Amino acid sequence: MSNRSLSTAADRRSAIVSAALAAFSRGGYTGTTVADVAREAGISSAYVLKLFGEKEALFVAALERCFERIEETLSAIQVNGTPVAILDAMGDAYADLIADRTLLLIQVHAQSVATVPGIGDALRAGLARVTRFAKQRSGAEDRDVQRFMAYGQLCHLVVTSGISDVDADWAHTLTDGLRHPEI
Repeated sequence: MSNRSLSTAADRRSAIVSAALAAFSRGGYTGTTVADVAREAGISSAYVLKLFGEKEALFVAALERCFERIEETLSAIQVNGTPVAILDAMGDAYADLIADRTLLLIQVHAQSVATVPGIGDALRAGLARVTRFAKQRSGAEDRDVQRFMAYGQLCHLVVTSGISDVDADWAHTLTDGLRHPEI
């Protein structure tokens, strides 16, 4: 096999993962077929299956790409200050990142099917990756990192449930002081 064909296969694999991220974020794991991903990528279902073997592996690859993008975004912030200030800056960067609902929704869909062993493992590995990165990057105490991760999950809930559009005391309690993307 030539280097050219390896590069082409690697490029196609990357393009398929991008297509899978988009397709699964719209339809979820159960509502998206390999054919949907192939159509999004502009290639045949047979080629997708040749590269990934099964839908679960394709979803896992998309979820792993999601967590890679999150870590890249959090790595790019340039902030000095207290550990909490660094976590706050990372939270702001994350809120900007998930303004495009793709990364937010793939995580929510993964949570809904986390009982599928490979998906649950990939979700936990991604959350571990972000948690460890936030702790290492910020130097924050465990409690502050926990709060950072919890606010991220609350942001998911607020956005996906439309809570920021609700004018009620309970909704104001959940959204007060929380920066999240307006969708």
